[in-house]
Parts: sequence; structure tokens; C-alpha cells
Amino acid sequence: MRLLFTNDDGIFAPGLYALYKVFKKTHKVYVVAPESEQSAVGHAITLSNPLRVKQVYRNGTFYGHAVNGTPADAVKIGVNELLDSPPEMVISGINLGPNVGINVLYSGTVSAATEAAILNIPSIAVSLDTYEKTDFTSAAIITKKLVKKLLKMKWPKGISLNINIPALPLEKIKGIAFTRQATIPINDRFEKRTDPRHRVYYWEAGNGFLYSPEPGTDVYALRQGMVSITPIHHDLTHYVTLEAFIHNPPFNSV
Repeated sequence: MRLLFTNDDGIFAPGLYALYKVFKKTHKVYVVAPESEQSAVGHAITLSNPLRVKQVYRNGTFYGHAVNGTPADAVKIGVNELLDSPPEMVISGINLGPNVGINVLYSGTVSAATEAAILNIPSIAVSLDTYEKTDFTSAAIITKKLVKKLLKMKWPKGISLNINIPALPLEKIKGIAFTRQATIPINDRFEKRTDPRHRVYYWEAGNGFLYSPEPGTDVYALRQGMVSITPIHHDLTHYVTLEAFIHNPPFNSV
């Protein structure tokens, strides 16, 4: 199987390399990823500057292509220019830190998978529930097992799967939960600081969510020690409200 790997932590991120090492034994693997960290860029794409692509080698062996753009850029240029034919699946990750709840909207990791879904390529985003330096091997092995199962099932075009893995030993993971995205607000907090030239600046220092998650959500599953799998879609239309507007228009003229 032909797989395209990308991420938002940059092409030299250990989570991406762990996936590469685990999958390359049995699959044809292509790596196209940002040349530097692009965390929390969302679904941004580059329009005002040229995209430059460099070949990257690891241990003297060709590893992949580094793009001076966003995760969505990497998928776009990988599929349309760098690969001779589309991959059968795009895997984005493994991200350092979970992408659950409202974080899904900010995540470059998730947006790379979403871009692939827009291109009608099956895709998953994979994140590990820790911000500490860690060994991604177990998470990569879990991902490979999940991909094997996922390839046997069909899910609608335009849908990507957002997967979050607990930072636990394999034997302590309690199972898999198919979940919905939590909508808990993030605990935003900014530290006000002053630089050596007495100019004020602010540093985002929020951590976690404002209240406890509901059962059935991605955040709840992770806290239970379970792998969370959430199908997501780039269509942001709220159809209930749309139908209400169509059948009972709140106004009829400008």
C-alpha cells in the first residue's frame, strides 16, 4: 500500500519518524512534511510566497521532502506534484500532544488529514496524549494495527478520522472508543511579560479545559485510558439551523 506521511511538528519530529520506521517494513511510504514546526496553524495554506521543497536524508538514506509551508500545503503539493500517483491513505502525525475538543480546529495535524479528505483520499490524524519527551514506538505500532483494521472498512468520502492515543504502555490501554468531538472551551490564560527593552508582550499559558468532559467525547475517552477515534468533516454547515432559516426565513430582503 502507498502511504503519504505528514505532520505539523516538522519533518524531523520523532513521532513522524516512528511511523516511518514501523510502516516502511510492509508499505510503500512517502514523507512530505513542513520543514519546521507548524503547530496550531489550522488549515492555513501559503498563497503570498513560493513553496520551496527540499529532499531530506536520514542516516545517508533518502527520507522525504521538506516543504517551507503548512501541513495542508504539504499534502496539497505531495499529492499534486511530488507523488506520481495519489496515495491510498494519508497519515498525519504522530503529534506530540492530544488533538481533542476545540483543539481540533487549531490543529495542523488534523488539518493535514482534512486536506487529504477534501481530495477524497482516506486519511487519519494521530496524536499522543502527552507533551513530555517520549518514545513514539508503541503509538506507531498501535497506529499500524488500527490502519490494518480501518482498511477493511469503508467510510464516506470527505471524512477523516481523528485518532488520539493515551500515553500508556500497550498493556494498560483499556480499549478503543468511537467518539464525538468535545466542545469544552479551552482554559485560555496569558502571561504578561516585559522584554529587555521594556516592551510588553503576552505568552499563551493556558492548560486544559474549563470543565469535565461528557461521556462519549474524545476528551472523556482519553481520560479513561482509551484510544479515541472521531470521524470529522470539513463541511461546517449547521443543517438544523439552515433548514429552520429556509422554512421560516427571519428576513426576506436586504
